[in-house]
Amino acid sequence: MTAPAPDPATSAWRRLADTSVLLDGFHALKHALRFGAEVPVAVATDRRAALALADDLAPDVRDTLDALLTEVPEGTYRSFVPRPHPTGVAALAVRPAREANLRHLAHTPRTAPVIVLDNPRNLGNAGAVIRLAAGFGATGVVTTGTLDPWHPTAVRAGAGLHYATAVERLTVAELPPGPVFALDPEGDDIRALKLPDDAVLAFGSERTGLSPELRAQTDHLVSLPMRPQVSSYNLATSVAMTLYHWTTGAP
Repeated sequence: MTAPAPDPATSAWRRLADTSVLLDGFHALKHALRFGAEVPVAVATDRRAALALADDLAPDVRDTLDALLTEVPEGTYRSFVPRPHPTGVAALAVRPAREANLRHLAHTPRTAPVIVLDNPRNLGNAGAVIRLAAGFGATGVVTTGTLDPWHPTAVRAGAGLHYATAVERLTVAELPPGPVFALDPEGDDIRALKLPDDAVLAFGSERTGLSPELRAQTDHLVSLPMRPQVSSYNLATSVAMTLYHWTTGAP
């Protein structure tokens, strides 16, 4: 006796999973849709509950979700995701074209900075920074080194807001144009500086700080105010403080 054929959503998921971006959870899917992501397949363990969430939290994409979401059994959903999300929602999206992101990052004049994470080591931190960058309206987030900023863990931490800004991995030599302001404990106090809209704001690795390659390209070393004997801030906190200072236009 032959096994029943998989449903269309399962077939589509299996066909697309290796080449698509995993949107893990309702909020990741909601944000991706708001910012124009192409989503060929989306599933939920409880379609009615997911649409109720949309009614409460995202009425702007409720009709789109109604057309997209397919209800699947819990076991099927769990086979799609590495770590089940409390909302029981997952989707696959098309990754933005690298060429378009590179054009966006390189375009001048810019009205908002580019964030550079120099050889970051933690996927969750990278995703949190991308979420911050999207919230502040930064031009984009660039990572150097081996970490993939589009890894599912980073996309989950970013709540799908990778689609709200340009996110790419580049070498230091490929960084977008603009004056480089790099965060370093020995730099000038940020409170005495004005960060221009075309700044490239660079943040070193959580463990080792700025790489020699990026330090060599830095125009200004900048430090954040910090109480003596406190060794560092979390990466996302440092980015948030720096972007907030940029928005104030101070000094």
